[in-house]
Amino acid sequence: MTAETPSPPKLLDRLREKIRVRHYSISTETQYVHWVKRFILFHNKRHPNILGAVEVEAFLTHLAVDGNVAASTQNQALSALLFLYREVLGQDLPWMKDMVRAKRPTRLPVVLTQREVVSVLDRMEGTHGLMARLLYGTGMRLMEVVRLRVKDVDFERNEVLVRDGKGAKDRVTMLPQTLHEPLKAHLQRRRCQFDDDLALGKGDVFLPDALARKYPNAPTQWAWQYVFPSGSYSVDPRSGVERRHHMDEKLLQRAMKKAVQTAGITKLATPHTLRHSFATHLLQNGYDIRTVQELLGHADVATTMIYTHVLNKGGKGVTSPLDAL
Repeated sequence: MTAETPSPPKLLDRLREKIRVRHYSISTETQYVHWVKRFILFHNKRHPNILGAVEVEAFLTHLAVDGNVAASTQNQALSALLFLYREVLGQDLPWMKDMVRAKRPTRLPVVLTQREVVSVLDRMEGTHGLMARLLYGTGMRLMEVVRLRVKDVDFERNEVLVRDGKGAKDRVTMLPQTLHEPLKAHLQRRRCQFDDDLALGKGDVFLPDALARKYPNAPTQWAWQYVFPSGSYSVDPRSGVERRHHMDEKLLQRAMKKAVQTAGITKLATPHTLRHSFATHLLQNGYDIRTVQELLGHADVATTMIYTHVLNKGGKGVTSPLDAL
């Protein structure tokens, strides 16, 4: 008897493998798989190998015209398809370089005044209130706060080390003095929860980039634990291990939305608005733009320059002729 030849992996499984080799996040993997599925279904389940530029353009046109999606969504779908052809199917054809991305509109960030920030934060309590204050007090992004680990908070140096931020870069930002005691109290409660998890054999935590193999004991060490964990256990979709992951960011988004509505603020403020407000208020207080750039982790100072639009009251700081009457 001869051993049966194993069947080759399916297209979506190959796609997942390529994504994981490049250490893309689970959210990126989910979105890329989603767009490839939609692309195949749109073309009546025909294999992408027999499709090309015409079919890709038809799909993107369908998204824009029939789906009425935003430019960023259309570009995300294009990125997923280009990744499929180049990395999975091994095709790098001339038409790929000619694909034009949708032009994203230039939007000014929503910024809260200091009074509005106080009004919102006063209406956020508990863990969500602490996370919101960290967002405004440090300028971190939403997922940077959600994924914060115990070892990256330094009370003696008054700083937070942001690991693997946007663009896979580390940076340092300040830790507000007013958050020392609330954060220490939170970590004491978190340590008790961690000890209970250890007793149940579920105290390990996800570590990226094979760190768990390099440091076998790290997943069950206190220093590597998430500061803001989930309230329940969940199964890791990649490894199948059941453990406590970080908090779902949607919970903070909902708490922020409720606080903004309760405060009677009509601006469309989200947790990311607190980061915008952090940068703007630092500039208003006289800090130079290069310092703010480093705290935010922007690669180009031009990105930070967008916050200067609110430094002058009114349009460009000009007094309306109506006020002179």
